[in-house]
Amino acid sequence: MATRKDEISAILKEQIKGFQYDLDMNEVGVVVEVGDGIARVFGLQGALASEIVEFPNDVSGLVLNLEEESVGVALFGESELVQEGDEVRRTGRVLETIAGEGLLGRVVDPLGRPLDGKGEIEVEEHRKAEIKAPGVIERQPVDTPLQTGLKSIDAMTPIGRGQRELIIGDRRTGKTAIAIDTIINQKGTGIVCIYVAIGQKTSTVARVVDTLERHGAMEYTIVVVADANSPAPMQYLAPYAGCAMAEHFTYNGKDAFIVYDDLSKHAVAYREMALLLRRPPGREAYPGDIFYTHSRLLERAVRLSAEHGGGSLTAFPIIETKAADITAYIPTNVISITDGQIYLESELFNQGFRPAINVGKSVSRVGGAAQTKAMKQIAGELRLELSQYRELAAFAEFSSDLDEESKEQLARGDRLMEILKQRQYEPMDVEDQVFALYVAVKDHLASVKVSLVRRFEEEWIRFLHAEHGEIVTAMHDRMEFTDEIVVDLERAVGEFKERFGG
Repeated sequence: MATRKDEISAILKEQIKGFQYDLDMNEVGVVVEVGDGIARVFGLQGALASEIVEFPNDVSGLVLNLEEESVGVALFGESELVQEGDEVRRTGRVLETIAGEGLLGRVVDPLGRPLDGKGEIEVEEHRKAEIKAPGVIERQPVDTPLQTGLKSIDAMTPIGRGQRELIIGDRRTGKTAIAIDTIINQKGTGIVCIYVAIGQKTSTVARVVDTLERHGAMEYTIVVVADANSPAPMQYLAPYAGCAMAEHFTYNGKDAFIVYDDLSKHAVAYREMALLLRRPPGREAYPGDIFYTHSRLLERAVRLSAEHGGGSLTAFPIIETKAADITAYIPTNVISITDGQIYLESELFNQGFRPAINVGKSVSRVGGAAQTKAMKQIAGELRLELSQYRELAAFAEFSSDLDEESKEQLARGDRLMEILKQRQYEPMDVEDQVFALYVAVKDHLASVKVSLVRRFEEEWIRFLHAEHGEIVTAMHDRMEFTDEIVVDLERAVGEFKERFGG
């Protein structure tokens, strides 16, 4: 049976009309070298800096080096899963992490993947891990206090919302303890806290999470973990990812507080990546842009102006020194970027003075601008007394024969130092701190033995709350030493000293 030409052409036209095609174009490259968590990829001419690229076996990587014919990629997964000749695909996405209220109370890795076994996280927003820090016009001066609950910090080196205050000291001097106490003290203030653990032992991170849970602080805290077992790219990414999670709250008009624990290990992770990428090494083998690596992170701490929502991000970077050498490369870099430092000393720690803060080397460049009026009134006298005590104590080491006035001043200084001691995980309300420091500065401890000063302080605060609640309420409302409050306080101190059995 003969088939007519017009029938065939009609069928072909019908088939062509109904043909559907989906053309998917991808820029792909080929792995030419891989090892130590770094892959060199040929053929990704259009790749962006900090772009995510995909390898086989669900391994992703971060583009760091853009060279003429190839790109250097840091791998987020096991480098053993990537082979020479593997196909690499661009995603077009610059490095980002998840952010939002759903992260509160969770322990996550820098990419926002849960590590606490509590199931998937409800994603509200994806934020770029790195953004340009706000400029001068978008900021307002730091003038609102962020209370740490620690007398020696809130009185001597006050922290303001939007400040970057470095915590620096040798290992095992209580650096993390200060950060954890500050997080615990934010309970009920509405401040969201982010704790970023970089290169820490897993057991250390587990202990921190357990402490926060026991004190009811996890409900307003996010813990971002890139532990010692994580690849160097993950440790490098951790603080930027934590900062992006914090910025979700900052740019929605809230106050956030972030701890980077610690940037020494972050610098080491970046150095490892840079050397493997064959970047030229500089001082202490760190790459030339190590300063910029930290400055672009810490500059994101901000107190936004009212027109931009008025939110704030306060940062506590932590740096670990070796043999108390604060003149080493990374410590001096970060000191020059931050708005002051809290310096912790092994010698003080071993003497039982905790927190082991050296008040001479610690400074806040925001100063009294971030203090309540009452604390400012009491802290001025305290600072002067302690500086005179330090000078006299240094002189007394070389001289056994001191006059009575010097002996009295040393005794006063000993009691001031004793009152600045504080137990771990027991932050104090600012009015209680003011009352405790008041009795020390006004010389009400002269007749109290140094060994009994801590007991005196505890019982004095308890006595005020129990029997003179009106003074506590007045101080809480006004945060200033008025003539009326001073008269009432002096009367209360006299009454308490008669009762105190020393």
